[in-house]
Parts: sequence; C-alpha cells; structure tokens
Amino acid sequence: MKRLALTAALACMALAPAAQAQTTLILGEAGPNRGARGAALQSFVDDVTARTDGEVQFDVQWGGALFKADAAAGAIADGVADLGTIIAVYFPQEMIGYGIADLPLKNADAWVGMRATDDIMRSSESIAAHLADQNLVYIGTFTTSDVNIGCKGSAIRSVDDIAGLKVRGVGAYGDTFRDFGANMVAMPIYDAYQGLDTGLIDCSQGYSYAVAALKQEEVMSSYTLLDWGQVGALGIFMNKDIHDGLSPEIQTALAEAGVAMADTLGELITADNEAAIQTMRDAGVEVIDLDPAERDKLVEQGAQYVEEWVQRADAAGLDGTALLEEYRAALTKYADERDAQGYPWTR
Repeated sequence: MKRLALTAALACMALAPAAQAQTTLILGEAGPNRGARGAALQSFVDDVTARTDGEVQFDVQWGGALFKADAAAGAIADGVADLGTIIAVYFPQEMIGYGIADLPLKNADAWVGMRATDDIMRSSESIAAHLADQNLVYIGTFTTSDVNIGCKGSAIRSVDDIAGLKVRGVGAYGDTFRDFGANMVAMPIYDAYQGLDTGLIDCSQGYSYAVAALKQEEVMSSYTLLDWGQVGALGIFMNKDIHDGLSPEIQTALAEAGVAMADTLGELITADNEAAIQTMRDAGVEVIDLDPAERDKLVEQGAQYVEEWVQRADAAGLDGTALLEEYRAALTKYADERDAQGYPWTR
C-alpha cells in the first residue's frame, strides 16, 4: 500500500505544473520613497512585476542605503545593485550621451523632454555601446522638470535684471546667468531656504514642485517662469551582465515599463508643479511669466554650452551634431503629439 501511495504521489507531482521561478532584482535609489519621482519609480517596479506575472520582484533600497548619488554609476556597473538611478551631472564623461537631456534647449515640458530623451537613449547605437563599455544598459528616464528662478527682494522680468544678483544656479542654466552678470553661489537646493532668508543669495534656480516641498515660498517675494529648459539626465540604468542574463521576455518588460514610467512621472510632476505655483500665489509671491523675447536671449546665450557638449560628445567617440539633431527632432515630435492628442493621461 505504501508503495502504491508513493507511486501515486509521484505521478501527481509529475502532472502538476512546475513552480514558477522567481527573480529578485536589487534596485538602488538615492532619493526617498516619496514625492513624484519616488511614486514613478514604484510604478516602474509594480509594472515590471505585473508584466512578468510576478516572475520579477524587486528589493528597492531607498535613500542611498546601497550607494550615494555620486557613486551610482560605478556601484551599478560593479554589481552592488542590479539596477538603480544615475544622475548624469555626477558623471559628465561616463554619461556624456545622456547629458543631452541637461542642455539649455527650448523645451520646458517635462513629458516632452522625457519621451524625447527616452527615444534617443533607445535608438542610438553609439550611446548604447558607450554605456556597454561601462557594463551599463539604459532602462528608463526621469526629469526634474523645467528650471525657473525665485528671488527675495528682487524680481527678474528681463535679462537686464540678472546682473549683480547672487544666484544659486543649475548647470548650464547657472552658467548662462553668470554670463548675464549674476554672481553665482555654490549651494545645494536644500540650503536655498536659509540662503534666501539670510541674504546669502538673492535668487535660486530650481523647480516649482521643489519650491513647495522645501517651503521656499516663505522666503521668496517673486518667482519667474522662464519657459526655457529642464534638467532631465537622470534615470534608471542596469548592470549589463545581469541584464544580458535575463530572458528576452523580462528584458522587454523592463524596457516597456521604462517607457511607461515617463508617462507616469509626466502626469505626477505636471500636477505637482501646477499646485506649487498656486501655493506660491497663495503665499503672496509674485509669479512672473518671462517675456518670450527675453527668454530667447537666454536660449541664444546658452547655445555656447550646447556647442561645448557637442565637442565633448565628439571627443568621446559620439557624433554630437547628429545626436543633437535627432534629439531636437524628437522634442518636436512629442510636442506635436501633445498638441494634437493631449497628454497620454488625458486621452
């Protein structure tokens, strides 16, 4: 009887479906599990798990638990994490191709910028090869959204108003303000509240949602919407060895979820920025729309930094001019799509 029971049990096991294999990927993120970017990253994680019917799970290490932002590229390439967020400004040479999303071009729309950046990062064989040499694969992109400027005791209504101001700046946007006579002060955005409050700085370049999150409207008297550009070279990258060891189906799920993440963040960050501007108005901050003619002066002056990027990209073995043309075409493509169809979340 025991032998018959054992035989029957083995027969049932043979007929039963095999238990689904599960892959757990460790994801390192320097930021906190809150805010628009945190929510978009969580949506990416949930999306991949759903697309793979639970086969892929994630162990997300938030708040720099595995590595700080300025160590991300090497940590992911070396396998400290399987994938994670890389901010290009910390790795100007390693992320030279991705840095195209930080250029002071005329595009202040977060969704347009992310989708254009995503296009070029997926379509450029030279960028992919440059990343592969570092054992990295691109997965998906974020953005900090459009760069604007808030001031205390001053107001920027034209480029002539910039001269002599003490300004906390952001990348090439700060460099352009220096060209117009600003005295640039090196300061993290998190210290801008105290800087404005004490007079250490007169103005701070930043992002609308960050102003509200850091309550900087309490120490601002004016906020100028520049309608200029954004800092968009931050996103998810993966260890190439780990990526190449996954099935084609999982690789596809990661890529598709990476694309979808831009739509999620676009919706969240657009709403957050609009709410932040209303918060500033409610606090008595004067919100100024910079005249387009004045904005064009910023774009024209910032063109030299775009050319500098082209030269650095060429030196790294990329065709900077061709990539810039492709990127500008992608910006136009998604701006036209937005104008014709609206944002994905409103269709």
